[in-house]
Amino acid sequence: MSQNKRQSSFSMLMLAMGFLFLYIPILSLIVYSFNESKLVTVWAGFSTKWYFELFKDQQMIDAAKVSLKLAFATACAAVVLGTMAAMVMTRFRGFKGKTLFSALITAPLVMPEVITGLSLLLLFVSLGEWFGIFQQRDISTMWIAHVTFTMSFVTIIISSRLGELDRSLEEAAMDLGANRLKVFFVITLPIIAPALLSGWLMAFTLSLDDLVISSFTSGPSSTTLPMKIFSSVRMGVSPKINALASLMILIVSAAAMLAWWSMWRSERRRQRDMQLALQQNEKKPHHDSRKHQSLDRFGRVPLRILQPGADRSQAGRFAGRVSGLVGANFRPARRIHEPRGGTAA
Repeated sequence: MSQNKRQSSFSMLMLAMGFLFLYIPILSLIVYSFNESKLVTVWAGFSTKWYFELFKDQQMIDAAKVSLKLAFATACAAVVLGTMAAMVMTRFRGFKGKTLFSALITAPLVMPEVITGLSLLLLFVSLGEWFGIFQQRDISTMWIAHVTFTMSFVTIIISSRLGELDRSLEEAAMDLGANRLKVFFVITLPIIAPALLSGWLMAFTLSLDDLVISSFTSGPSSTTLPMKIFSSVRMGVSPKINALASLMILIVSAAAMLAWWSMWRSERRRQRDMQLALQQNEKKPHHDSRKHQSLDRFGRVPLRILQPGADRSQAGRFAGRVSGLVGANFRPARRIHEPRGGTAA
């Protein structure tokens, strides 16, 4: 018992030291952003003048606008392409070249950013010489580079969620006549929405604070905020940079809390819906075992099967509710079993 207590105390001590090592520099940066003096390490009193000086710096504001536009466009494109790649990796399992496709998708995860930026720079130079495009590097070349870099992260996040998805929901919707496109937008997309949001935030953050790839693919009119900060820090750290970093920390923390709250709310809604479904299932009367003679490959009684003596009104109401999700013009599949006395009502 005492040994377990010592191990627990040692683990808590290591955890506390790790958190202190990570967050003490950030806290000191925030504190010294309110310093009166120009010297970063000399405290001369509380003041907010460096925040006002920051908003007067037009070059810094222009760089921030470029970074926000680039990060937003990159996150949107990375989510679309990453979702398509994740669908291919999880839904199409037997096509030739899947191993090569997966390796090409996940290569930017392990490749150094210097190699990625240099290869993209050579690509743009070659395209400019051969086809006359991308001769002037600007925000469009940076957008292509950032999408290439962030799409692999989004693909991994969405593919992990798609791998856990219950395929029986999609099969039930297709049994009711919905095509694959409608099944994706009505059934699959709402379920993987938290993963899409997480991937979007990941791509936005990676694009917003990228420096190496942006330095290789940017032009004179497309300076991002990390590039501007890096050039300013080389001339010496000022409290204005501390104020900018404090604002960025505040914005990122607020966005992370908002995303966490949104995912927590959606998870609570999903658990509540599951509990209501279980309660309704327990209240249903148990029918004769003959009604479970025809099962689909998931071990469920298909909605299209109406056994002799079944409650047809209840089955019709349930099919109507599901058809409301997949559309009013659904076509139920052919009945596998019909009662001997006549056709189903």
